[in-house]
Amino acid sequence: MQKTVLVIGASRGLGLGLAKQFSSEGWQVIATVRNSQQADALDQIPRVSLETLDMTDAASVDALAKRLEGTQLDVLFVNAGVAGPQDKPATQATEAEVGQLFFTNAVAPLRLAERLRPAVNPERGVIVFMSSILGSVETGPGMGMSLYGASKAALNHMTRTFVSELGETGLTVLSMHPGWVKTDMGGDQAPLDIETSTRGMVEQVTRAVGHGGHLYLDYQGEPLPW
Repeated sequence: MQKTVLVIGASRGLGLGLAKQFSSEGWQVIATVRNSQQADALDQIPRVSLETLDMTDAASVDALAKRLEGTQLDVLFVNAGVAGPQDKPATQATEAEVGQLFFTNAVAPLRLAERLRPAVNPERGVIVFMSSILGSVETGPGMGMSLYGASKAALNHMTRTFVSELGETGLTVLSMHPGWVKTDMGGDQAPLDIETSTRGMVEQVTRAVGHGGHLYLDYQGEPLPW
């Protein structure tokens, strides 16, 4: 049977790369974008259907959940996020900037996963949160982007709480580090291209089916310290 993945935040970068990679491996892809006018690249990919979603808007999340009623997902991949203020140290960021960063990167993904969890196959489904090695409390400090890393550490913490409250389930939850990738956020100096990262991440997702529990790992399957 054909497998179905929902990729949250797929208009560009890693999200678009994930949609391409899942599609190339025969998956049915549901891809969300904030603006349907910015989905030209997705329109060129086979087996992709588009949904409009603002992950930070509860009403938008509810509307998507209702439109997906009757659809069973094998994978929910929550990719959407923001870099936050990069032109100033954390001590100079405004309350609004910090609030938006933490809400978008840590709170909104978990709220979305809670709302969409009934659509994910409870026996063999996988829920993936796009994390970062910068979110590791052990190894992240000193690697730069301290506020962004703190928001990903918050995401990791909330994800562990989410998993602890799942109860008896066959679901697998992954906190995924894509590597340092040439994207708008990663910059031109990054050593990885999008195709290499996304191919590795899709491989890890496929391996995780039926595994159960919660794993924090990179695109090559290497476990990361919390």
